[in-house]
Amino acid sequence: MAVAPAATRPRPGGGRLFIIVGLLLAVLAFGAVFLLGSVGGGGAIGGGPTTTVVIAKQAIPLRHQIVASDLEVAKASVNGNGSLNNTYASVNDVVNLISEINITKGTMLTSDMLAKDINLVPAGSAPAYLPLAKGYVAMTIPTGEQQGVAGHISVGDYITVVVSAQLTIFGTTGQQQGPAKIVSKTVFTNLRIIGLGPASAGVQPASGGGSSQSSGATSGVTSSLTVELTQCDAEYLIWFLGNTTVRYTLESYKDYATPPTDPDPGCLTITAAGGVSQKQVDAKFHFTAL
Repeated sequence: MAVAPAATRPRPGGGRLFIIVGLLLAVLAFGAVFLLGSVGGGGAIGGGPTTTVVIAKQAIPLRHQIVASDLEVAKASVNGNGSLNNTYASVNDVVNLISEINITKGTMLTSDMLAKDINLVPAGSAPAYLPLAKGYVAMTIPTGEQQGVAGHISVGDYITVVVSAQLTIFGTTGQQQGPAKIVSKTVFTNLRIIGLGPASAGVQPASGGGSSQSSGATSGVTSSLTVELTQCDAEYLIWFLGNTTVRYTLESYKDYATPPTDPDPGCLTITAAGGVSQKQVDAKFHFTAL
């Protein structure tokens, strides 16, 4: 009777070779991943070295004159194709430029998004409404070189309003002795500028002899400021413009207030404005008490 041959036993140590090869491949793969992570610039998108760029700290609307509070800096990867050549490395390079498009928060700013002159941005694509908080209104007030800080007031800035008034307009009793008493007083602070009127057209050149007519873009100091305030404050401001000498001062950007988001408790709606006279003005701002 035939007997089947016994199965061949595997050679000792035959599977150990495959285990060693597998371990070596795993180590090589881990090393490759680590090396690629290091070359990638510590996680920067696109790999390669990084550079400083300016990004939008908050949403920036179309035709907005940019201020420092709109911006912040971040690191971006340089990928070698020149795509960062039109970016900005410093906030100071962007301040006072005009946005040509609506820019979302976190967007890296590039030169093709911004303009130096608002006249270069198409007016037809301006927003349909002004950025007013609930309960607030827009009011346009006159300005000039000396009244308006020599044209340094821009959209997004905050101003204070200072008035000078003779006390006789408040109907004080008794005959005043000597020169008329005049009081200068700050009546409004943190008025946000949301618009600028046109500059004066046909400005004469400093050398003289030029034509007063200009076919190009207008130049000079802007003629009006549009501010955001409550309807109640608008009544007081109109009274001051009609009865006193009004000047503006420009606040430091470090003192800028946060734009209002909620109605003013002292004037919740436009219907809360009830009119003002000398009596209400003096009661609120205390001219005769000085």
